Amino acid sequence: RSFSVGDDGYHQRGLPLVPPNDIPRFTDNKDGTVTDNLTGLIWLKVGGGSRVIEHWAAALAFCNGLKDGAAGLSDNSRPGDWRLPNARELHSLIDYAKHDPPLPAGHPFTKVLGGPHWSSTTSPGDPDSAYSMNLREGRLWIHNKQTHEYVWPVRGGL
Repeated sequence: RSFSVGDDGYHQRGLPLVPPNDIPRFTDNKDGTVTDNLTGLIWLKVGGGSRVIEHWAAALAFCNGLKDGAAGLSDNSRPGDWRLPNARELHSLIDYAKHDPPLPAGHPFTKVLGGPHWSSTTSPGDPDSAYSMNLREGRLWIHNKQTHEYVWPVRGGL
């Protein structure tokens, strides 16, 4: 379909849901990690449903402290290799054609539960709040940093 100037789809911005050259979107690395072949990010295979964190600062510390032998990892990672994803990185996983969880078909993740997942992105209007992604419908919210939420650690970067 062609779009007219002013139509929502006119600029056709964004990325396809699959990488080029028929590469699958995700690769299970068989070491407790999954590579997103579209973004290059490496995610913990066990989704955020495996760990509820007391507050945002504890979420940052948990992710930064992850290492080989923890959370099903056998990837030779060391403390500092993992981190809490930013809001944009969490958003990159979302397929709005799906819900609960809103992840692309065929994803290899386990224990991905609906509910809020912390991002490392602080709210620009309130330093006591941060963005979180609800993995029931894929919406970004701003929550107080003292809220209990899930974490889904990541490596690499956009």
